[in-house]
Amino acid sequence: MKRREIEALREQVSCAAVLEHAGFAIDAKESTRRAVKFRRGGEIIIVTYEGRGWFDPLSEAKGDVFRLVEHLDRVGFLEGAERVADLVGFQITEPEWQPARVGERCDLSLPDRWQARRRPWHGSATWRYLNNERSLPASLLKTAIKADLLREGPQGSMWAAHRDHAGVLTGWEARGPQYRGFASGGTKVLFRLGSDGAMRLAVTEAAIDAMSLAAIEGLREGTLYLSTGGGWSPTTEAAMRELAARPGVQMVAATDANPQGDMFAERLRELADDSGCDWTRLRPAEEDWNDVLKIREEEKREGKKEKACRMRAANVKGGFARLKPALDPGSCDAGGPEVVMKD
Repeated sequence: MKRREIEALREQVSCAAVLEHAGFAIDAKESTRRAVKFRRGGEIIIVTYEGRGWFDPLSEAKGDVFRLVEHLDRVGFLEGAERVADLVGFQITEPEWQPARVGERCDLSLPDRWQARRRPWHGSATWRYLNNERSLPASLLKTAIKADLLREGPQGSMWAAHRDHAGVLTGWEARGPQYRGFASGGTKVLFRLGSDGAMRLAVTEAAIDAMSLAAIEGLREGTLYLSTGGGWSPTTEAAMRELAARPGVQMVAATDANPQGDMFAERLRELADDSGCDWTRLRPAEEDWNDVLKIREEEKREGKKEKACRMRAANVKGGFARLKPALDPGSCDAGGPEVVMKD
């Protein structure tokens, strides 16, 4: 096959077409304009460059449409190219998700864009999103804000900082009611809540899950709550290896309770083995830690309502008991109350 023919196929067949034909489906909740996540069971492929590129977040595999067919079907280039040619004209299903217009200014440096945004405050749009919709307690939010981990994003979204070992800002996870993504031009390293000197590393897949687990555990002493931002970049792996290399460290794989979370946990176990540190799996009772937190907070609210109802009922009952002697005709004496008749 000539190079001209190869380039023509690369332009005519997108990675999304290959994945949909292979039985993958778009994960609308986890997708952004620049990175569309496809799932097939426990397999995940992220499509980038407007369909011309891809990568596997759980391995080092990546490339163009031809590499994708080779990766999925375990075939050589020539056979893979023939399969790509068979997909010319294949129409993919339109994705259901519609990315929000976040209006993020990209003409400034990362630190300048971060500093241009206000910290969340009680009652702000981001505060309401995190406190009301995500059930993160006010005390936890105040701790994260004081540590300069959060910023007000556009349209009520949250920015959660990723920093390297020196504390330098490398980007931020963006999450909101209608949006999720990562800072344009940024690099995923780690979201860190707690002290870098902590010996217990609780690793989650999202900053909201890291904060949710911290809330559930009451900001456990000696724990550093981490988020990889849903990926496993070389910079993230390097940062994890640096943390895990310290003597006496315990790595806690607090990833989601789904196939992707299990695969992340396995990768963390392998890293822990390589680093010679302890490893354990902490699996949420629901799909992720924010779901666990929201259910717990709802149960607390229901419990408070039930307790308040019981107290009101007891007060009402007690009030009737106090009134009864005055209302009971037989309470004055054995013959009943004295009645005076007037002419």
